Amino acid sequence: MALSARLEIRQGQGLVVTPQLQQAIKLLQMSNIELDAFVETEPERNPLLVREEVEEAPAGPEADGEASAEVAADAEAQAAYDATPDDASPGERATGDASEAADAGGAVDWSRAGKGGLGEGDLEGLEDALSRGVTLHEHLHAQLALAGLTPAQAAAAAVLIDSVDEGGYLRVDMVETAERLGCDLPFLEAVLGVLHGFEPTGVCARDVRECLALQLKDKNRLDPAMEALLDNLPLLARRDMAALKKVCGIDDEDLRDMLAEIRALTPRPGAAFGAEPVQAVAPDVFIHEGPGGLWRVELNSDTLPRLLVDRRYHARVSAAARTDQEKTFVSDCMAQASWLMRSLDQRARTVLKVSSEIVRRQDAFLAYGVEHLRPLNLKTVAEAIGMHESTVSRVTSNKYMATPRGLFEMKFFFTSSIASSEGGEAHSAESVRYKIRQLIDGEATEAEVHSDDRIVEILKEAGVDIARRTVAKYREAMRIPSSVERRRLLKVAG
Repeated sequence: MALSARLEIRQGQGLVVTPQLQQAIKLLQMSNIELDAFVETEPERNPLLVREEVEEAPAGPEADGEASAEVAADAEAQAAYDATPDDASPGERATGDASEAADAGGAVDWSRAGKGGLGEGDLEGLEDALSRGVTLHEHLHAQLALAGLTPAQAAAAAVLIDSVDEGGYLRVDMVETAERLGCDLPFLEAVLGVLHGFEPTGVCARDVRECLALQLKDKNRLDPAMEALLDNLPLLARRDMAALKKVCGIDDEDLRDMLAEIRALTPRPGAAFGAEPVQAVAPDVFIHEGPGGLWRVELNSDTLPRLLVDRRYHARVSAAARTDQEKTFVSDCMAQASWLMRSLDQRARTVLKVSSEIVRRQDAFLAYGVEHLRPLNLKTVAEAIGMHESTVSRVTSNKYMATPRGLFEMKFFFTSSIASSEGGEAHSAESVRYKIRQLIDGEATEAEVHSDDRIVEILKEAGVDIARRTVAKYREAMRIPSSVERRRLLKVAG
């Protein structure tokens, strides 16, 4: 068959991921806090976008006077706006408030903003934001400056301090460090001995045993029996109390006292320094119980930005545009602003729709607790609301729901299912873990300790068809020791 070249026209469908679609996907998976930070920068890139700030109106007689003054100021601003020549720059002309923009026919207001600006009352918050805690390395270097070491010792100590991790442990090989610094090992060991006297006690230790030994030595409690206990920490981890008593040469009462002293120590002495401040989680959705036991789902509008399209300014600059480049720029800015507003509105609707379906599926959890959490996956929610699984996955990422039972990430409500032994409705894995935790928490004596096999039997009697390895996996995930270790703990405690 002869080969030849020819032209053909074919019609087909395909999905093109445009920049606008990429932006919509990006907005969908943002939390409200991340969205607010993103929207904050948009007016800088697009002059047609206006970030409106809503001021809270104070109450009382003074508020009426202030409100009247604000009305008068707004009237003056509007008069100045109307008197501004048409060729004025954007900065020389006010954009108007939300009501004016709405009257202009095109301002899209889809949320409510928090208070903006920086007043006198905000100085304290600004000061707190700029302040930070002293890091562990800064704390150790400050003590090094007062230690009175020679220059050579101070230089070696600085190298060791820089090798301390966030927990306070020295993560460096002493022999290699001595060779690298060009000093002998005894010299470096002596410098390390000085660092062991720094605060917090136990810092610069090379392992857990040395860390605990330094703290016990500081309390004058490092006797031979305690040293033997520290030398056999693996036995303590296994709760083998009989072997510990034998190697330490002590009785039950002495062992209890020694274990109490060990528990009072700090295995990570550097953890209190340089820790990142706890970030408060702002809920994206509020769940309230309404009349008749129905659940109401509301977006947290306090954390959503208020963004408007200034169509009045767009009309002015469009009329003033002369060259094709100017007209193209204004047209592109308007198209981008309109697309962003549609994306924000669609994001809010999608989050609300997914949240409503989750609440509808997990209403028993909201009413009765975690034992009634139902199995749920992304596909079920996606089919119910007519969306793709990937969309539901993006919506539920990094977003939280404030419910009467607490604040939960949306991913919390999606759990795998465990079949029922009676052929009924499947059980949620989270509710099964909760039942296992309840069974183990109810163990008060050695005779009441449940083995994994016994837990399987109890759960099957309750209608949960679960394997022993699954019980062991859930128990280990919750950091619950085995039945043998729990018996040893109860025996020591008794």
